[in-house]
Amino acid sequence: MIDSILFKSIDFLGPYGVRNGDVLVERGKIKQVGWDLPVHAEVVVSEPGLILMPGVIDPHVHFRTPGLEWKETIETGSRAAAAGGVTSFFDMPNTHPPATTQAAIAHKKEIAAATSLIHYNFFIAATADNVGECLAVENVPGIKLFMGSTTGQLLLDSYEAQEQLFATGNRLIAVHAEDQSVVDAMTAAIPDPTAHDHPRIRSVEAALKATKRVVALAKRYHRRAHICHLTTQEEASWLAKSATPGLVSTEVSPQHLFLWAPDVYDKWGTWAKINPPIRDKRHADALWRALKSGVIACVGTDHAPHTQDEKSHPYPEAHAGMPGVETSLPLFLHAVNQNRCQLSDVCRWLCQGPAETFGVVGKGRIEEGFDADLVLIDLKAKRVLRHRQMHTQCGWTPFDGVSVTGAPIATYVSGQLVYREGDFFDAYKGQEVRLSPPWEMV
Repeated sequence: MIDSILFKSIDFLGPYGVRNGDVLVERGKIKQVGWDLPVHAEVVVSEPGLILMPGVIDPHVHFRTPGLEWKETIETGSRAAAAGGVTSFFDMPNTHPPATTQAAIAHKKEIAAATSLIHYNFFIAATADNVGECLAVENVPGIKLFMGSTTGQLLLDSYEAQEQLFATGNRLIAVHAEDQSVVDAMTAAIPDPTAHDHPRIRSVEAALKATKRVVALAKRYHRRAHICHLTTQEEASWLAKSATPGLVSTEVSPQHLFLWAPDVYDKWGTWAKINPPIRDKRHADALWRALKSGVIACVGTDHAPHTQDEKSHPYPEAHAGMPGVETSLPLFLHAVNQNRCQLSDVCRWLCQGPAETFGVVGKGRIEEGFDADLVLIDLKAKRVLRHRQMHTQCGWTPFDGVSVTGAPIATYVSGQLVYREGDFFDAYKGQEVRLSPPWEMV
């Protein structure tokens, strides 16, 4: 294990943009940032042409452990994440068995401690009768509420049960916001649906109705809520006018920014089936505007791998979800090269935003005292994304064949090199992400 490392005369992304200087790391933390620091570290890294940025925090992944390991595992998911410049992840609870108890969360953390290359934490799921478990579990990013059905059996669509959850305790509630009654009605109304019907079945109305309910409950009970994977222009516009800053936050997934209907369904068919669905370009454009304006707080990939066989079933039986943890940062770096955003925006959306939204302690910035979770990026590197290059166990990407400029080159977790240009270094294992939720920091 490396005790100290000096990034010498390197361009790095600090709180005021990219500047050149030295970054000294000691015992997993950023010890000093400055110029011409004494060279006394075990390792000196000098990388002209590369930029050092904070490691990405992905607050929304499905690494499928336990019970669904043929799709992904915490180990394979963490390797894919490291290849994508991600240094911390929050995993969702719809596994087999689902993570609905303190014991289940403890079990997942034990597996991660033994197998994950990067830092980790886990949401607990809400059910009709586990409020006590949700309140008692220690150090989790929040309680996941599935208002709409998706992978697994954790649907909680009763308004009374949802209200009870919001009325009890103060832990953040992260919501899959689709109204199940609207989805059921649309399912019944469309005979013999295909993948192209997916945005109609899981409609704008279903999303907007659920989002409005989340905000109303959050305001009524003064409860922190986080709306996962926002997908519609209508939601973004309504949230801009109606949400209470500091009380309700939201995220967007890369696939809802970089893909749109009908093109994605023309090309991928059932492989493009995800919940909530990929919609037409007006929604993608609106989500970009909401991200830039701050209505959307951060990016979460909703990395949800399924095998190619599971994705190839006829539409009603095809599994919903797609991988994304290792393509997110390259896509956003490409957007920087296209002048769609600035590198400081990418850092705010993928690093600082998740840290601030979930109260992550000591991560998301290159500043003295912060954890040395870092990524070296090459903004000029050109690459064509391919299925065969993916490290996720499912072995595919909806961005197959897409050319990007900009790539993560090396990933450091607590100052330890875990990935470099296709090679993994397994000596280090990630640690549990410590959380100081905003409502506890007042």
